[in-house]
Amino acid sequence: MNRPPSIVPCIAWVKRGIAKKNPDKIQLEKDELKRLISEAQEALDDNSGEENDEEIEETEEGNDPLKTSKEKKKKIKDKKKRENPSDDDDDDFIKKYGLDDYDEEEEERNPLTGIGEVCEFVTSEDDPYITLKNDEDSDSEDNVIKPTDNLIINGRYHDESCVLEIHVYNEELGNLYIHHDYLLASFPLAVEWLNYDVADGSMGNFVALGTMEPVIEIWDLDVLESLEPVARLGEVVKKKKKAKKKVSVGGHTDAVLDLSWNHTVRNVLASASADFTVGVWDLSEGKIVTSLTQHKEKVQCVKWHPQESQTLLSGSFDQTVKVFDCRSPSDTHKSWSVEGEVERAIWNVHNPIQCLASTDKGMIYCMDIRSEKPVFTLSAHDKTVTGVCFSSQIPGLLVTTSEDKTMKVWDVLDSKPSCILSRNMRMGQIHSAGCCPDAPFVFAFGGEGEVKVWDIRESAAVRKHFINRMPAKLAQECEGDESDVKINKDDDPVEAMERLNVDEEEEAGVHAPSPPKKKKKRKQKKPKKTVLVL
Repeated sequence: MNRPPSIVPCIAWVKRGIAKKNPDKIQLEKDELKRLISEAQEALDDNSGEENDEEIEETEEGNDPLKTSKEKKKKIKDKKKRENPSDDDDDDFIKKYGLDDYDEEEEERNPLTGIGEVCEFVTSEDDPYITLKNDEDSDSEDNVIKPTDNLIINGRYHDESCVLEIHVYNEELGNLYIHHDYLLASFPLAVEWLNYDVADGSMGNFVALGTMEPVIEIWDLDVLESLEPVARLGEVVKKKKKAKKKVSVGGHTDAVLDLSWNHTVRNVLASASADFTVGVWDLSEGKIVTSLTQHKEKVQCVKWHPQESQTLLSGSFDQTVKVFDCRSPSDTHKSWSVEGEVERAIWNVHNPIQCLASTDKGMIYCMDIRSEKPVFTLSAHDKTVTGVCFSSQIPGLLVTTSEDKTMKVWDVLDSKPSCILSRNMRMGQIHSAGCCPDAPFVFAFGGEGEVKVWDIRESAAVRKHFINRMPAKLAQECEGDESDVKINKDDDPVEAMERLNVDEEEEAGVHAPSPPKKKKKRKQKKPKKTVLVL
């Protein structure tokens, strides 16, 4: 698969007041860090050893290609000396400055194999080339997370390396910046926030991560500079010494494509996998307790019902959407067929008897769990619909994103969808989207190489259409803005919306945010929300 040089394939929000004000900073003992470096180096050696073994096995005994190559070089060198003795001085010069292998390419480093390849010293104090030592208090102010801050979690692939990034977003000040990140060993595919500590069941601030590997990683977001997750669900082992593929024991056997945490039963996590199964995990035991095998192709998405703890929604490449009762999943599940591979599936949080699914054909299907046929079918985009999310508080407000580079705002109240806003976000293909749980008009988007956050009330069309459904405080902030919404009663609705959206890009004021300590609170009646780019 050809990937762009930078991509944000998954994104999630964390509510305000969840994260620690001052996150912990991990303090590893020298022995522990040496162990991590040693294990990473051993993995590298194993990989290179397997490759060398395969090459050697293919070479017949007595015909060593390395030995033959050295002998040829020596013979050529001796012949040149005999023909031109004056070259001896040049040879001495080459030896002195090590120019024998000057033109040889360096072995390409694999940045996904951990710190063992990039770290030779346990601490910076041990490295003689580092003269500036760490100042512990220099960035203490930047590490503080305020009660009014949201966190945004996203996986990023950038320049052949993978990281899990934690952003801080402050709606009031309009700040967005990376707070900390974690180096990953595999391409990130799904992130899901949860408040369950797998160690003792207590509440906390964690994220479950699905990658190209069959293992699910659990990271503690309140710990900075962590080198490995606090837990891995599904042990990975090799079948044989020379096996090229790794297999999972007690878990999935292929990539984890999506994750969903059960908010009602806190120790339960669901996972969708490319091995055609859905896994239901007991986090207290760290193992799968139920495996759903009704899908016939890769399972792309899963989502627990917002109110019913036993009801699970799934979508697959087999062009079906299913709803399971996990108390007896073999006997109680409902299924709908759609056109195309299912990309996203979500519940309507404002009308939980309905669920929505998007496909790679640009379609969105709305199903009522009491009905055999879709409630409505919507041709939403020209290409794959990669993001589908409802507003956290505004009924009927739906946002979709697509590989066609656009973001659209819909009103699906009463199952009569209408497009309110269509906009090119100017971030290439959009791969992920999510709504802020505390600000119903604020959405985050992950695209090619960047993350953007936008309060869609910046659009006059959105303000005009949804002002009657806004909470009183939000509606009050929009008072006085009616003058920029000029729609005549006799206007064609589609043409009016297009006219309103002509200058949306300039109106939004796209810019790169500054660090929060340099920002000052803007005093105005309604703070204009801007798109923030990182």
